Amino acid sequence: MADAATLHFWDADWDLRVAECPCDVHFVEWLDEMGMRDRTIYHFGTGGHHYVGVECAKPERRNAVLGITASPQEYERYIKLVIARPDVLRHYNCVFGDIYLLNEKLLPSFDIVTLFHLCEFRGEKTDAYRGLSDLHVANLLTDKTKPGGFILFYTGSYAFDWEGPMSAKRVIADWEKTKPVKRVGLYETLLVYRKEG
Repeated sequence: MADAATLHFWDADWDLRVAECPCDVHFVEWLDEMGMRDRTIYHFGTGGHHYVGVECAKPERRNAVLGITASPQEYERYIKLVIARPDVLRHYNCVFGDIYLLNEKLLPSFDIVTLFHLCEFRGEKTDAYRGLSDLHVANLLTDKTKPGGFILFYTGSYAFDWEGPMSAKRVIADWEKTKPVKRVGLYETLLVYRKEG
């Protein structure tokens, strides 16, 4: 086992594979159907394709996206992307990090939060440096969502229906009991909630 003090990161680069993981494409479709433009978005799990950031930077959307990736390879692709296309950088910032080490003091308020990869990545290594739980991540980002804003989950995630206490479905069930949120319904593979207040 690696040194417990080192960061748990994802040593891979996820390309856009719509047949396997359509959540980012469905999200951009949802934004368009809802007429969501000029909004602030927190996006959990950018993929090496950076689809959400690139699409939201287009003139017809102009959403401001803050994304997070735990993959050094995906972050390197982001750097190459924005060097070649500074127009994307104006609307899309990506940070390399561990979602379980979020610091609420460093986050602004958001209109929309995506938690598509909830429960997919946390493990023993995260425990070693006292990372947040998935429920704490959901709570923190809900607190950072403006009243009337949206929080979305991906029902096609491999962690959504896991047996045991760590499935996203169970975390969502606990989360919605304590947070001022209302289930809006499904859009394709996405489970949509709205923050009340």
